[in-house]
Amino acid sequence: MEPENNTQISEFILLGLAEEGELQPLIYGLFLCMYLITLLGNLLIILAVISDSHLHTPMYFFLSSLSFVDICFTSTSIPKMLVNIQTQKKVITYADCITQMFFLLLFAGLDDLLLSVMAYDRFVAICHPLHYTMIMNPRQCVLMVLVSTIISSLHSLLQSLMVLRLSFCTDLEIPHFFCELDQVVHRACSDTLFNDVVIYLAAVLLAIGPLAGIVYSYSKIVSSIRAISSTYGKNKAFSTCVSHLLVVSLFYCTCIGVYLSSAATHNSHSTAAASVMYMVVTPMLNPFIYSLRNKDMKSALKRLLGKKTSKVPIVMRFKICL
Repeated sequence: MEPENNTQISEFILLGLAEEGELQPLIYGLFLCMYLITLLGNLLIILAVISDSHLHTPMYFFLSSLSFVDICFTSTSIPKMLVNIQTQKKVITYADCITQMFFLLLFAGLDDLLLSVMAYDRFVAICHPLHYTMIMNPRQCVLMVLVSTIISSLHSLLQSLMVLRLSFCTDLEIPHFFCELDQVVHRACSDTLFNDVVIYLAAVLLAIGPLAGIVYSYSKIVSSIRAISSTYGKNKAFSTCVSHLLVVSLFYCTCIGVYLSSAATHNSHSTAAASVMYMVVTPMLNPFIYSLRNKDMKSALKRLLGKKTSKVPIVMRFKICL
């Protein structure tokens, strides 16, 4: 018989990144700056894609979707952390903790799935350029984002419902700056075996699955690029994938690094500090990665900011002809 949720608690305590009071102003200023840069950078990407007709293509549609998800992802945890530091309070209500955890899982999963969708877009563009406009039509692009959202929503809903069935007693301190799923589950005083199994299975399906799709897509892309005779053609094809590869590498390397370090050290505060990489740093760097190496995006941003350019804007082709 499954245990009923007889939770009597009303709040958790988020211990944050450091217990030393003198470090709190430094942490507050650092996170505030990173959060504002994340908001500004990703918002500029979205506005540039919306305002520039040259960027109304599948690749930039997925990029603007990723930027929106990154804004939502960081906004679910960083504002609460800043408020807690400002007010010198570390509490978060039980309902708010579950809600925060739901949206964190939702946007983290959606981030992962969108990176896989973007890899598929590059695969079709390079390996099947003549069929690109037919395969990656607007309806198909919206459908792929919608399916990714549904999958991630179902996962986050499942995990949240699994937490609601747990009972919590007295160990309510979470050594993190947000309600991380694994930390919340292991604060429970009831049996968490079923939760652990669901967490690990979901991690395999929602992390390994998209990663396998990305690896497969790029294995085919590399094969197609190697078959191109001209060096110019190879460089042109590869240049469309560099930014995405950098973002994928940054996302997965930081996530894997966090969980490997947590398994090795068992130091919760170290894990919380390491999680800053994929919670804040990665969403902050994504706009820079996609804009600095992309001439079309840089031109669109200059036009958006009202700067005059001496060169005629480059028209973004809807398909790549190799």
